[in-house]
Amino acid sequence: MFISGYAVVAGAAERLVLGYDSFGNICGRKNTPVEGANLSGLDMTNKKYVFFLNSCSLEIQSPKISSLSLCVSSCPQQQLNSLEDLQSFARNNDSFLCVYSLNVSSYTVNPKAAQLCPTLPVPPSKSFPLFNRCVPQNPECYSKYASVLISMVNEMDVFHRILSGILAGRDTVIGLSVLALAFSLILVLAFRFIQTLFIHTLIALVVFGLLFVSGVLLWLHYDYRNDPSTELETEKENVKFLLGYAILSTIITVVLLTLIFVLRKRLPFSVQLFRIVGKIIGRIPFLLFQPLWTFLILIVFWVFWVAVLLSLGTAGTAQATSGGQVEYRALSGICYMAWYHFVGLIWTSEFILACQQMVIAGAVVTCYFNRNKNNPPPHPVLSSISVLFCYHLGTAVKGSFLITLLRIPRIVLLYLCNILNQKKNAKHLFDCCSCWVCFPKSCLRYFNQHAYTTTAINGTNFCTSAKDAACILARNSAKLASISCFGDFLLFLGKVFVVCFTVFGGLMAFNYHRQLQAWVVPLLLVGFFAYLMSHSLLSVFEVTADAMFLCFAIDMETNDGTAEKPYFVDQELLTFVSQSNKLTEGQNHRNTRPFQDNEDGTELQPMT
Repeated sequence: MFISGYAVVAGAAERLVLGYDSFGNICGRKNTPVEGANLSGLDMTNKKYVFFLNSCSLEIQSPKISSLSLCVSSCPQQQLNSLEDLQSFARNNDSFLCVYSLNVSSYTVNPKAAQLCPTLPVPPSKSFPLFNRCVPQNPECYSKYASVLISMVNEMDVFHRILSGILAGRDTVIGLSVLALAFSLILVLAFRFIQTLFIHTLIALVVFGLLFVSGVLLWLHYDYRNDPSTELETEKENVKFLLGYAILSTIITVVLLTLIFVLRKRLPFSVQLFRIVGKIIGRIPFLLFQPLWTFLILIVFWVFWVAVLLSLGTAGTAQATSGGQVEYRALSGICYMAWYHFVGLIWTSEFILACQQMVIAGAVVTCYFNRNKNNPPPHPVLSSISVLFCYHLGTAVKGSFLITLLRIPRIVLLYLCNILNQKKNAKHLFDCCSCWVCFPKSCLRYFNQHAYTTTAINGTNFCTSAKDAACILARNSAKLASISCFGDFLLFLGKVFVVCFTVFGGLMAFNYHRQLQAWVVPLLLVGFFAYLMSHSLLSVFEVTADAMFLCFAIDMETNDGTAEKPYFVDQELLTFVSQSNKLTEGQNHRNTRPFQDNEDGTELQPMT
């Protein structure tokens, strides 16, 4: 919270994209005065463009542009040759090209007008939409102007170039996030009423989408690399990231094609699995609305996180200089605060998702351990939410923290391994890094889900629940994994579908704004947000299935099917598990009890 409050107070993200004049006024908004600068604190709501008084001979002076800049309401479309022309332009267009202290009626009579007005002749210019600058259209002036602007952007550090790209593409990022939400909602409805045709269609769309995105990425990389106008560092970074994205997309495509081929025989069982899960969700219809609340909370948090990040990137102090001008000096240590802020993004997002998983698991546990399947308990979702907030928020915090601890070293090691690979030394260390980087974090997420379910059953803390869940999984891991693996794989394909087509839309949208925009990082954020959205909405099926199978395993271990200790499981689920294990093991199960007895005497009981 300290970081957030500090960033909002010290930062001004509008400076990064809207532009500001030499007197500390941000164009396009109302401003507060800066001490020692008489022309600061002006209302620039209707003056959205930055105009340089000496646009044909700009120079960089560590690291700002030497020429005075003003906020104007419009750029001169035609060449202005005299002070009379400047005066006429100001009166006709309500756009004043001389310093604010000079009245328009004094343009032609004030002896200091030559110093306070732009160098004559003023070349025709057009507003540059990305950074709201008046760009001269005269070929000679344009070449000098572009050269200075390119040098200035290249001298910016990577952090600020990334922030510029995020701000410049903020509307596109929001639009793509809405697109990802639409795709996710369509998949939720499709999985709820799933049919075999839908599974084949989903697999075909995912394969086609991955191949198409890989081809587009390779084409864009070739196009950028062979473009002779590629001079900016942002454009060179785009070329590198495009190649990396293309290679990653190709590898994912090959891996998914292999997995689809291996698991092709389980397609009929996946349909039956989702029918059973859909039956449970039908008993608790409000489970389908739970991801929507989670999504809304995530959106609010992401908007807040991005706002704080942008404020951190523009945090600085305004200081008046000689002549009443203003300079913004960046504060030291901002990059370190940004890394801390990034850790907060991962941990908080995982915590919100963990709360959703616990709510769903609690509702499923309540309905599973209910003898009368036709009369489910009232308000299981609200009851699960109440138990979460009263007793188990710490469990969600611990589980999300473990995932965060795994993610951060992976990111750091990926960066270090990339450096080692470029230097082509310390190969043994690189190999060790690769082993850790390739460790699947989904295993920990899967284990956490079962720990949350055990917490919902026993009401124990995270560590105790994790130990009990580990014992259950150790005794029945092969059977549980064989039953649910393809269902989880289909849900993963659904998430890949959302990310794939959202990223494709981002490629098409960002490709139209190549100039001065590091759009590879906004595109990565779009992919990250799309995955979290799809995971948030589709995880209701994943968590329901995992919780159902863990309850089934506990039911088989703590009960024996007799009149004194009857099973809680219904016949449809029992038949499905038997058929699935028969396919896996290649033998018939004569016993209706496919799981072994509890040997150590530990008994997990449902909460009452």
